Amino acid sequence: MDIHEALYTTRAMRRVKPDPIPDDVQARIMDAAIRAPSGGNTQNWAFLLVDDPAIKAKLGPMYRECIDMLWSSIYADRVAAVEADPESPENKQWGSIMKSVDWAAANFETYPLFLFGFAQADSSGGSIFPAIWSAMLAARAEGVGSSLTSVLMLKGDEVPNLLGVPAEEDWRMAACVPMGYPTGKWGVAKRRPVTEVTYRNQWGQAPDFSADSALWP
Repeated sequence: MDIHEALYTTRAMRRVKPDPIPDDVQARIMDAAIRAPSGGNTQNWAFLLVDDPAIKAKLGPMYRECIDMLWSSIYADRVAAVEADPESPENKQWGSIMKSVDWAAANFETYPLFLFGFAQADSSGGSIFPAIWSAMLAARAEGVGSSLTSVLMLKGDEVPNLLGVPAEEDWRMAACVPMGYPTGKWGVAKRRPVTEVTYRNQWGQAPDFSADSALWP
């Protein structure tokens, strides 16, 4: 797959089939992940693949609790806005995101694979997130959809304890990435133009280039 296609079309794919992901595909995803940059080449990361139905059955209720907490706290204003005026352009987009997240919550146990990323004694994410993103790009190349969530961290140590993570070794959960073969189509994610969020040399100073729409394909 062309690298630009992977970069432009690797977006959150939450609606997936329950079909298992073969071991050789998982191996290629993880082998690509560990090639990511690591500060000082310390590689102070660990990855946990979860496909055990018994463990997933316990993760599902935890995830739903966290999503309920998210909607009622951090995103309470957005949720209220969507409910008040669901047809406005901004609220329509947010309503679509909420439906996607709610689908993930309702069907969490049916995801065929979860990738958990852990960093040891490092809460910056400087090493672990490049590796996780590489895993997601590699998954895209294999036709596997993924979405990154950190909402399970709202449960404190409950998830690491469930997964048998040794508490005394200072492993910190950075993210959970549900994976599966998507039910929908790949596409370029809609974003604000790059020139609205990119400056040169000084904050607020526009760059010398323009890109009002996606430059690929």
